[in-house]
Parts: sequence; C-alpha cells; structure tokens
Amino acid sequence: MSESRSRILIADDNQTNVELLETYLLDVDCDIAMAYDGRETLEKANEFHPDLILLDIMMPKLNGFEVCKILKSEAETSRIMILMVTALNELGDIERAVEAGCDDFLSKPVNKVELLKRVENMLRLRNMTNELERLRSYIDNMEASHPGGS
Repeated sequence: MSESRSRILIADDNQTNVELLETYLLDVDCDIAMAYDGRETLEKANEFHPDLILLDIMMPKLNGFEVCKILKSEAETSRIMILMVTALNELGDIERAVEAGCDDFLSKPVNKVELLKRVENMLRLRNMTNELERLRSYIDNMEASHPGGS
C-alpha cells in the first residue's frame, strides 16, 4: 500500500451493505479494509490506520456510537474521519452521532453520488489537516533550532 493512497475502513455487520459500499468506492483511489462488528472495527482501526471509516450504527458487540466515542477518545485514532452510515433517521440518533464525535452522517439507502462526494470532501479535509500539521511541525522545528528568531 502506498503512502499517498487514502485508506478507508468499511464497518457494517451486513455483508451486502459492505459489498455495495465497496463497489461504490471503486472510483476512489484508495485502499479498503472491512470490519463486521464493533470490536473488529476498533482492531482494524489500530492495524490499518484508515483516513476515513464508513461506520454503521447498528452492529453487534459494540454499536457505532460506542465505536466512534472510543476512537475519538484515543490519541492514536482521534483524527480518523468518521462518516456514520445509518438507517436511523431520528433526530435523537443524529444528536447521539454528533455527541459521539462523528464527522458526518449519511442515511441508508446510500446514494452513490452523495457517498462519493462526502468521501471526497472528507478525504480532502483529512489531507489538508495532515499538511497543516506537517507545516506546523516544520515551523516549530525551525523556531526551536533558531532561538531568538530574525
């Protein structure tokens, strides 16, 4: 896997949904991994280091809200972009998703064009954040190696 390619983790307990999302993402230049329950999602997030997780809410072992909260609370995984993909449309569910720390949400049935646009925007934002962090680190290192400035 090359460093420049984005990494997307699809987390859904329904094999058909996973295959559909994977098919929709064929046009995206990315590496894809899959997880089929909440615990496996946490394990894969730590092994695969995704840039983005398409996270179903209703999953066994740990639901999407719990998974999102755990990922966003840990330093190693807190910067992963999370797009919750759910059949739940209640306002309370959207509020819970936001409280858990998700970055965006998409309702099922998933519209391919909408999914691709959101994925593209989230990956662009993730890449911009990475570039900004590298620039800040470079500036901090320059300032540290040249105390007193100009």
